[in-house]
Amino acid sequence: MYIKLQLFFLLLSKISTLLLRCYFKIFKKFGMNMEEIKPALYVIATPIGNLEDITFRAIKILSGVDFILAEDTRKTGFLLNHYNIKEKKLISFYSYVEKKKIPDIIEGLKSGLSYGLVTDAGTPGISDPAYSIIKACINENIDVIHIPGASAFLTALIVSGLPCDRFIFEGFLPLKKGRQTRLNKLKEEERTIVVYESSHRVVKTLKELFDFLGDREVAICRELTKKFEEVIRDRLSNIIMNIDKIKPLGEFVIVISGTGYKSNNQDL
Repeated sequence: MYIKLQLFFLLLSKISTLLLRCYFKIFKKFGMNMEEIKPALYVIATPIGNLEDITFRAIKILSGVDFILAEDTRKTGFLLNHYNIKEKKLISFYSYVEKKKIPDIIEGLKSGLSYGLVTDAGTPGISDPAYSIIKACINENIDVIHIPGASAFLTALIVSGLPCDRFIFEGFLPLKKGRQTRLNKLKEEERTIVVYESSHRVVKTLKELFDFLGDREVAICRELTKKFEEVIRDRLSNIIMNIDKIKPLGEFVIVISGTGYKSNNQDL
């Protein structure tokens, strides 16, 4: 029965993707676009893992803009191909080249061109290139339009089981300079804390969180929305004792309880 259900949902997923592709082929062929693409910077959220986690509007905008600014043109090309978006001009736009390319993009926008901005996964500007180009557009009175969608830190926060009515997002902690200072500040934080970490530093970071923040409730989220999605919920002390069970693969989001978490529990 379980296998039959799995096959049913897999078939349903394939059908929905096929229908989505057909839907946009019809839109493109007959020009039935409900939203006119104008000279603007479109900041477009893309899936963080599962390619179906994208909005109709995002695909329409990606299909309609003149250029797409991509953190990784290969990954974006794969996404575009999945939704049959062809003949798109991709411009490589990552942290080391963004400031150099901004003047030309601004000129293009002023001349009437439209640009979509995407990252490897999720929402541009959340620990990814975006701030500089958005600020430059605002300074030049150029429209900036956000196409909302997936974000890894919000997904992790929701499934963490920790309070998400009040939280802070710290992104990646500093690698060296300022790291201990940041951790010391987080020691007194009452709200739920969300941080990103890479696979090769996650073990070190978990040990440091225990040393600086004490024995907190945490949720360690890995490969969110993907086939091997994993969420480990436990106290930091137990995590450290069983640190070998943490698979150092993929990108991690760590959600940590704030100092007010115990009192909140007592109120429930």
